[in-house]
Amino acid sequence: MTYATTDLSDAHPEAQVAEPIFGDFGGLIDFYGAIKTIKVFEDNALVRATLETPGEGRVLVVDGGGSNRCALVGGNLGQLGVDNGWAGIVVFGYVRDSEELAEQAIGIKALGTHPRKSEKGLHSAAQDKAVGFAGVTFKPGAWLYADADGIVVSDVPIHG
Repeated sequence: MTYATTDLSDAHPEAQVAEPIFGDFGGLIDFYGAIKTIKVFEDNALVRATLETPGEGRVLVVDGGGSNRCALVGGNLGQLGVDNGWAGIVVFGYVRDSEELAEQAIGIKALGTHPRKSEKGLHSAAQDKAVGFAGVTFKPGAWLYADADGIVVSDVPIHG
């Protein structure tokens, strides 16, 4: 079942709406789930480690600082997300292997594409903390709804 962000936004004006800065790169355009957050910078080791764990229908929100020097998610990580039951990935950063990602049964929103892979071990990373970008505060356990029209975030489920 899908939930249109337009309808959710109309029915729940208290919900946050992300600035329209993201493109769609996964094989699914509509996705939703509870949020899991991570914060990284030009190092996707924690992205991989997180996607290797059971997703349980959640959405991984990756605050990559908006860096345009490398990609944080590619085809292999997208497939990990599919295999481990993640509903989607939102990246404040870039992805690569866009043709592979488009064939995978996972929702992926990101700023764009970049051919360069990230480095490993360069920077520290954090998880399960509130992160902010695109005019929204993404909190672990809050709910994210995404479709072709954008992203809506609510502290509580609003799809029932």
